[in-house]
Amino acid sequence: MQSFAGVHVLADDDPCWKHDPVTQARAACAGGARAVQLRAKRATDARALGWGREIRALTRAAGLVFVVNDRVDIALACEADAVHLGQDDLPPADARRIAPRLAIGRSTHDAAQLARALAEPIDYVAYGPLFGSASKDTGYDARGLAALREIARTCAPLPLVAIGGIDATNCAQARAAGAHGVAVISAVANAADPVAAVRALVAAFGGAR
Repeated sequence: MQSFAGVHVLADDDPCWKHDPVTQARAACAGGARAVQLRAKRATDARALGWGREIRALTRAAGLVFVVNDRVDIALACEADAVHLGQDDLPPADARRIAPRLAIGRSTHDAAQLARALAEPIDYVAYGPLFGSASKDTGYDARGLAALREIARTCAPLPLVAIGGIDATNCAQARAAGAHGVAVISAVANAADPVAAVRALVAAFGGAR
């Protein structure tokens, strides 16, 4: 089973960012992240698969976990380690039947979603937006550290990855509240030096639990 503790860099395809998904993934590999998640919300399937194959090669060489968000088919086609499913994506039970070798992550935003997720065949939980989000409209207000602490107690021993407004200045707070990992988008995608940004995140968050 893959370890999901540490810094997760979401390689996002929003054209507003300074860096494309492959550049973001390359920075994650060079900077010491634990995982790369390909988040291709705007690309064609062919383009997303092309990025996925490039990122798979990069992460395999660097020893990082590679996750594809939302799409089980693309995760399988590019030989990813895991698929990350949102609340509106394929249910984890169906994903498990289709792709039994893939680890499965599940996005949650409140206690009710977490309770449902804990009854599903998943390998880690993501929770947020912790501090709000500059990267996407989640439809949820910032959850805060107190809520994260409660979520961490509830989902243990399942790994917990916090997301939303996280950067090098606050990621240690997420860890102290119980997160095994933190996921970032804008902190790397919009950084002047994305490799340095990843290194700063890794240093601030600390080693794996």
